[in-house]
Amino acid sequence: MSYDIIVVGSGPGGYVTAIRASQLGLKTAIVERESLGGVCLNWGCIPTKALIKSANVYEYLQHAADYGINVKESSADFGAMIKRSRDVANGMSNGIQFLMKKNKIDVLKGNGVVKAGKAVEVTDESGNKTTYTATKGIIIATGSRSRELPNLPQDGAKIIGYRQAMTLPAQPKKLVVVGSGAIGVEFAYFYNAIGTEVTIVEYLPNIVPVEDEDVSKQLEKSFKKAGINILTNASVESVDTSGSGCVVSIKTAKGEEKIECDVVLSAAGVVTNIENIGLEELGIIVDKGRILVDDYYQTNLPGYYAIGDVVPGPALAHVASAEGIICVEKIAGHHPEPLNYSNIPGCTYCSPEVASVGMTEKAAKEAGYEIKVGKFPFSASGKASAAGAKDGFVKLIFDAKYGELLGGHMIGANVTEMVAELVAVRKLETTGEELIKTVHPHPTMSEAIMEAAAAAYGEVIHL
Repeated sequence: MSYDIIVVGSGPGGYVTAIRASQLGLKTAIVERESLGGVCLNWGCIPTKALIKSANVYEYLQHAADYGINVKESSADFGAMIKRSRDVANGMSNGIQFLMKKNKIDVLKGNGVVKAGKAVEVTDESGNKTTYTATKGIIIATGSRSRELPNLPQDGAKIIGYRQAMTLPAQPKKLVVVGSGAIGVEFAYFYNAIGTEVTIVEYLPNIVPVEDEDVSKQLEKSFKKAGINILTNASVESVDTSGSGCVVSIKTAKGEEKIECDVVLSAAGVVTNIENIGLEELGIIVDKGRILVDDYYQTNLPGYYAIGDVVPGPALAHVASAEGIICVEKIAGHHPEPLNYSNIPGCTYCSPEVASVGMTEKAAKEAGYEIKVGKFPFSASGKASAAGAKDGFVKLIFDAKYGELLGGHMIGANVTEMVAELVAVRKLETTGEELIKTVHPHPTMSEAIMEAAAAAYGEVIHL
């Protein structure tokens, strides 16, 4: 059977691409070997947020007296939390199935391998092979999986990746998390909030190391206050799993430390799913585990495209979706603007939340900018005080010469919902002065953005 477009992989890059292709009048098929929605919907973005919401609710109950409410007894039902998370993910996957039918997209179940002549060979569960062709192009969107470190081989029981972390048969009493990126700190927050003793081991000097240093320090302070043990400038040398639990040997500045735990979560990033999908046979160029593409995601072979985690750039769901839309609009003859990778928001959904876009203060200085920095703490926010969520701040970095917002960094309650304003400000090239004069509703957490801008220009009112 022939299509205009065949998308290999149905994550937030693949299924969004397929829907946009169909909207543009292209006959489209999508190949998926597991569940529609990919890792993000089934094993990442969505189910982890469901777990985190359960932790949020449990924390509220634990601190109900702070809000004038008496709760006599509450306990965390780990199994019920896991079930709710899986139910949410399954519901979303069913929603993607509906969208495929609505947009008349054929779902080809099986393992896809790209072939010469703009073809994809799909092997189903029974081992039957069927070849499909695409007149306009094949789009590779096969995503990524948990990276395995050489000294942390994952056995799925005692040393686990993110998939097992959200489906453990029982809540561990003690957990060691290796790596403090988004995956690591989100799981660290969830398990700590429901009563697990958590230790984070980070190789670099700060947790969430890609964030602005002030944000990293604030999150470390908040985590330690919550009882999370944090070891920075540290590395896991080995894990002994011969006993009933794990004995983790950790190299620190003070020497070697051993920590006993039930489970070790390896959260040291992801690796792309590009093996055995036909790239080498076709001669598609790969560098450092990523498929090389142009501004519109075409590989070195005409008619073959790639988007999402498999190409250079941040491995984020919203990036994959944006890349896919640009890619297929270009194929359809439109004139989309290339994606501006310097204006991609990053969000981490621990508590307090972390959100950022653009340059850190350090990066702006290293780039040679003369800068104005404004910082507004949520402790000075009326809404944050009323909500009992005073941890954190908004920090904005402006180019002193032209007023351009170079970067925005936030840590606090609901900041992942606030960062889109900063993305729009940067997209529209709005200046600091214009942001100050943009009336923000009171009382809201978002007022802190206006106040941080005002702080940069010496005009802050509530600080």
